[in-house]
Amino acid sequence: MAAGNNGASTPEDDDPFGYLYADGQTAGAQAPRQGGGYGYPGPAAQPGVPRTSYNQVRAVGERQYGGGGQVPPQAQYQQQYAQPSPQYAAPETYPGGGGDRTRPVPQVQPARGGGRGGGPNTKGLLIGAIAVVLVVVIGITVAVLTNGKGDGKGDKANPTAPASQVQETPSPDASKGEDEKPVELPRQDAATLQLGGPAALGKDVKGAKGADGAYVMFNGVGGSASWTVDVPKDGQYTLFLSYSVPGKDANASLSVNGEAPRNIRMKNFAHAAEGDWEKGWTYTYSYAELKKGTNTMKMSCEPSNQCEAYLDQVWLKEGQVKG
Repeated sequence: MAAGNNGASTPEDDDPFGYLYADGQTAGAQAPRQGGGYGYPGPAAQPGVPRTSYNQVRAVGERQYGGGGQVPPQAQYQQQYAQPSPQYAAPETYPGGGGDRTRPVPQVQPARGGGRGGGPNTKGLLIGAIAVVLVVVIGITVAVLTNGKGDGKGDKANPTAPASQVQETPSPDASKGEDEKPVELPRQDAATLQLGGPAALGKDVKGAKGADGAYVMFNGVGGSASWTVDVPKDGQYTLFLSYSVPGKDANASLSVNGEAPRNIRMKNFAHAAEGDWEKGWTYTYSYAELKKGTNTMKMSCEPSNQCEAYLDQVWLKEGQVKG
């Protein structure tokens, strides 16, 4: 083809995509509507009409994919992603315009507590509620019982006393009568007792606690020492008797207020050697029923007794005691 005669069309018109641009549209480029597709020849060029591409180019989404109203993949893609995703929206869509490049952090929903399904822990809440109810019930019960006991005690103590009256506890001294005061029971040396029969005083053996170290010797059958004593009330008493034996056991008789005599053991509790009177000092005791006022107790050597012993002191204690 000679220069300057390129046919009806120029190279500028040989742009298959001219219809896609503004200048192409101004020049009269039109999108192809029919003809061959890719690799197939289109219609023959006409004078004064820009030549289109040999390959008929279609606008995006214009190609048909069979019948039956099937939506092409491009349309599916456009429909699926037509709405912008909030996670991937353009920066200019965020508050502040295009200058604000800071992406808002998606707010994380707090995890729900509870069981495996993520729901509320109803079992734990139920147990907690039951525990609270039990504590309240126990507290009310204790309060009621405490108030009831306190009221009962107050009624028994003084049923006619007014509520504002304060009950005072009586002092120990005021609550005791004259008979309940502690009474010091008598203690007496045997040498001061009333002697009978062959009984006599002695001072030769050391260790006696009586005045001047004096003591009483039975000196055989019939010897006796009688003690007259006053007690504050009727009851049981314990008579204590200190004595000495020469390293061997002895015994005597006790008669209370003229009653039949009974035996008193006078054993060698000091474990003195035989014949050692000085090491044989010890004591024994015997229970006696006494009456209030004056009582007489007689220690004697009767025919049935082995009364080789010396009497030192006598004393009383209230009740039946051993020391």
